[in-house]
Amino acid sequence: MPPALDRQSRSRRTSARGWTRLSDEELLDLRFCDLNLALDGTALERRLTRRLFGELERRGITFRPHLWLAEEWFSPDGVPGIAVPFYLAHPRLLRLERAMMGEVEGGNANWMIRILRHEAGHAIDTAYNLRRRRSYAAMFGSPTQPYPERYRARPGSRRFVHHLGDWYAQSHPTEDFAETFAVWLKPNSDWRRSYRDWPAALAKLEYVDETMRQLRGRAPRVRTRRRIECLSRNRRTLREHYAERLARIERTRSRAADGVLQRVFTTRPARRVAPRASVLLRAVKPRLVDSVARTAGVDRYSVYQVLRRATLRAQQLKLHVRGSRRDALRRSRRMIARLVRLYGKGSGQQLPL
Repeated sequence: MPPALDRQSRSRRTSARGWTRLSDEELLDLRFCDLNLALDGTALERRLTRRLFGELERRGITFRPHLWLAEEWFSPDGVPGIAVPFYLAHPRLLRLERAMMGEVEGGNANWMIRILRHEAGHAIDTAYNLRRRRSYAAMFGSPTQPYPERYRARPGSRRFVHHLGDWYAQSHPTEDFAETFAVWLKPNSDWRRSYRDWPAALAKLEYVDETMRQLRGRAPRVRTRRRIECLSRNRRTLREHYAERLARIERTRSRAADGVLQRVFTTRPARRVAPRASVLLRAVKPRLVDSVARTAGVDRYSVYQVLRRATLRAQQLKLHVRGSRRDALRRSRRMIARLVRLYGKGSGQQLPL
């Protein structure tokens, strides 16, 4: 683009950003397409690609994934590119993201490159049709298996690498590949030494290393530059976006909370007249709130809210006390402390509707 046209484009884009002065409440009612955001030619694009493309080049990989702005991080099936979340495009949106979600995924340089390496793994998988190879399925599992809504992580397993956290490689074979690729791509990671006592994980890294050697200098087989869920065509409001994300997080937390409750209490009491868990929790509420607030270092109100939710859910699940009252109290303290950590992790404000 000629310099004069480029300046005009930037000027139009800047003048269309009166939304930067809006309150959070007002900003939430805007549609994504009204934000007039773009990635091409921006400082953000240069920041995103400079380090990632440099790492790919040092590994002899000529493929370069294309990037565009969307609602969240992802690399779509069939498209060898990476969608970048909208909030990284402007400081005002970063502030909104932090206010709504409690954190900004990829909001610092280290976190950003870790995500980019992972998404680049998906993109290179697509670009070269790697998942169609029999050896891929033999190493990571069938990529065609349904993607789970949730997964039960095995923290002690040494069959998977650690990269993004939450044992994400265990969630699906394609995620296992992307996480393994990310560990392999990181400069000076010394993965052979780090995983030498993890034979299965090391075998996956060796597989990625050999596969990438085979791809050196080869053009990708899938070359489409499509942009899935591009912001410029997205007519959803930011309020709808955050409502959906918060609801998704709440569902995940609720399932996790159910698991914690069901490990402490039971639906099949050994005694015919075992106390209901909800009755116990209500009876010892002041003691539990004081104890957990003191040991966990959080305010009493937060503990009270978590205990209230746990009591209601225990009642809905028809849970009963397992063992003696004394043991139940001890386990309940640990349970509420764990739930406080669960609900306090990455939680932003509730969406005003």
